[in-house]
Amino acid sequence: MRATMRDVASRAGVSPKTVSNVINGVVFVRPETRERVEQVMAELDYVPNLSARGLRNGRSGVLALALPHLSTQYSAETVGAFVEVAHSRGWAIQVEETGAEPTREIELLSRARAHLVDGLILNPITLEDSVIAQARNLPPLVLIGEVEQSLVDLVGVDSRASAYEMTRHLIERGCRRIAVVGSPASEFQTATSRQRTEGYRDALREEGLPLDAELEIGCGDWTAAGAASAFSAFLDGGGAVPDAVFCFTDTMAIGVLNVLWRHGLRVPENVRVAGFDNTVDSPYAVPPLTTVTFDRRELAKLAIERLEQRLADESLEPVRTRVPYRLVVRESTGR
Repeated sequence: MRATMRDVASRAGVSPKTVSNVINGVVFVRPETRERVEQVMAELDYVPNLSARGLRNGRSGVLALALPHLSTQYSAETVGAFVEVAHSRGWAIQVEETGAEPTREIELLSRARAHLVDGLILNPITLEDSVIAQARNLPPLVLIGEVEQSLVDLVGVDSRASAYEMTRHLIERGCRRIAVVGSPASEFQTATSRQRTEGYRDALREEGLPLDAELEIGCGDWTAAGAASAFSAFLDGGGAVPDAVFCFTDTMAIGVLNVLWRHGLRVPENVRVAGFDNTVDSPYAVPPLTTVTFDRRELAKLAIERLEQRLADESLEPVRTRVPYRLVVRESTGR
């Protein structure tokens, strides 16, 4: 016979309401109580009746997660973290790709307003390319990433500060001509590229080093191939080999490492290389890649918790939550 919520409550020594709170994830439950309830649910093979729950409370039990592009390693790891955290809190996740298409965000807003999903987690690449600035009567949503605004909740890493720290690390390694790959290009100016470029410039200014526009290499395609093409064009166009290259993603750093290898340049002996995101492949690059790391599961947890709070009270004032980060120094910038 299928276990019921009352069966779970009885064995866990809690009320059915507490079991419901654990499943819904909206009301705070003490960690030890949540763990006990979840253990009993597993023992009894209890499966919540999400459709019945939705009929009672007007909710679908589904959150939508929208990322600009799903083909990168970073996106794959981010989606995995959100799915894991959401399922542990009783939510299903619907994953979407938005690119720079506001119409796709409009579709998601419409689904939320129609209660096909309960809330949204969006990662727009710029405020200009998002419907957030223009939309009114927004459904419950949280932004992740770097788009600075005060309209809705935001959870993300401080890209400017972390890029500053990475550039400082390269300066402390003796580098003076530091190139960046991923700086704003005429056709591709994202909030991430702007903030990481500003952090890079902050460190150069502080050290009294000149800002050289030629060393800010734009890249319209944040992939290994796109970075390889952009960096090759820089070298082939007569650009002097820099002391270091700071790539705004680990994926782009892989492309730059390949270009340096093809030009017969050794890393870190001739050029130091750093990335950003600490994807699962970065320790296995040749040489292992120095990068900025942060806990993507913590990002997911903070974003979903904030969305749950907003679902419980839509009148909450928007807040900005920063996810801790740190530098991981590996052989690509010298031990």
